[in-house]
Amino acid sequence: MPGITALIHTHNDRLRIGRCLETLYPCDDILIIDHGSDDGTLRVANEYGARITQEDRVAAEGLGRFAAGRKWILCLDARESLTESLAASLYEWKRESPTQSAFAMFIREETVAGWIENPTPQTRLVPAAWNQWQGNLPAYESSACTLEGDVLRFVLP
Repeated sequence: MPGITALIHTHNDRLRIGRCLETLYPCDDILIIDHGSDDGTLRVANEYGARITQEDRVAAEGLGRFAAGRKWILCLDARESLTESLAASLYEWKRESPTQSAFAMFIREETVAGWIENPTPQTRLVPAAWNQWQGNLPAYESSACTLEGDVLRFVLP
């Protein structure tokens, strides 16, 4: 069964990170890459048992070095969380021993007018050796298989 490391970049996300971490129960390991938080973000991450590394700036290449021996990395933003249906999909995915090279997820975003679903899924679950990044997230992979469920992105305070 493949292991998953959840990888989350943070910077002063104390008010958001708890909701994100609460939904990561399908993951075997949680890694916070913090970029100089001074607001209690690290205290909250510690309460959830996350591993924390302080980095001024992490080159996207080589993020797999943080995966703690896991074969897969699930990349999220501190403002995001998994729906229960996506968490269930991740459990099924682990049980089936995936053969695809990358997996995508639909993102639903909170707006003033309500929730909107982005029509194109984003690549978020990649092998630890993945070398195609766009900032802190994997670059879009058109051949990525889409998992059922959504990532919720909370943007309102």
